[in-house]
Amino acid sequence: MTAAAQTAATQRSKEPYVIGPDGMPLTLADLPPKTTKRWVIRRKAEVVAAVRGGLLTLEEACERYQLTVEEFLAWQKAIDQYGMPGLRATRVQQYR
Repeated sequence: MTAAAQTAATQRSKEPYVIGPDGMPLTLADLPPKTTKRWVIRRKAEVVAAVRGGLLTLEEACERYQLTVEEFLAWQKAIDQYGMPGLRATRVQQYR
């Protein structure tokens, strides 16, 4: 490993992180961009994991992604009840 790569790895390991929906560490830098308009399952799950793990507060997440509290709570409830497939925008009736 080069010195620059080692420094980058060391610096990254000091960043606060949570375990994401795929089991990998998730930092603020790994979260979806603030300008996200297309919310796929993975992105929704990452935001929920970040809030649950304390990486972001609910208010910060809603402000950052222009979400309503109700919308975020619906994502959280869908994950709790049905897992990640519950976050699908299509075929929602299958999971309700």
